[in-house]
Amino acid sequence: MTNIAVIVNTLAVILGSLFGTFMGGRIGDKIKVVLFQTVGLTTIAIGTKMTLQTNEYLIVLGSMALGGILGHVVGIEEKLGRLANVIEKSEGETRFVKGFVTASVLFLVGPMTILGCLNAGLKGDNELIFIKSLLDGISSTILASMYGIGVLMSALSVYIFQGLLVTFSGYLSFLSEGVFLKDFTGTGGLIILATGIRLLDVKDIKAGNFLPALFFSPLFDWIFMK
Repeated sequence: MTNIAVIVNTLAVILGSLFGTFMGGRIGDKIKVVLFQTVGLTTIAIGTKMTLQTNEYLIVLGSMALGGILGHVVGIEEKLGRLANVIEKSEGETRFVKGFVTASVLFLVGPMTILGCLNAGLKGDNELIFIKSLLDGISSTILASMYGIGVLMSALSVYIFQGLLVTFSGYLSFLSEGVFLKDFTGTGGLIILATGIRLLDVKDIKAGNFLPALFFSPLFDWIFMK
């Protein structure tokens, strides 16, 4: 949990969020719409690129279906929202809550997060997370200019999730193998794609509820390897 790259990534989100929140009140509504659309379109592009790396789409389909059902039953996104409500002392899907949930999903799902943490934990190679820190800092600035301080709280998600990945990287090294990584990346890409669609207000997809799909993807790949 004390890995320097994880701390740098967390600080990048904090600083980006603070700057974005500060600048948010000084940016006109029309400019905010443009920034919002820019983030949404870029997120869709990233998600699409990741999804196209899929090796077996049936694995991704099954993972998303079962993961989405499990996430819906458990109410992952609702629980994240309630956590944000407790922090903000509010009720319902406020701007703060939406910023926290959207940023958390965006910053945590993706091969750069997984591979970066595995490299840091197994090899002491922090380069990928440092690159991710720069990207997250820019994204958090733009998101915070629209959603405000809720994006700042996603830094806690980044620190805990990535810190745990680095700590237990020895047990997760198999995810860096091609047979698992491609479908894992494709599954994560669909979740990011859903986040982009949500950012553009095309459809309010509860992307956070699909997070269990990231567990089912390597599980199915392992089963079908037998």
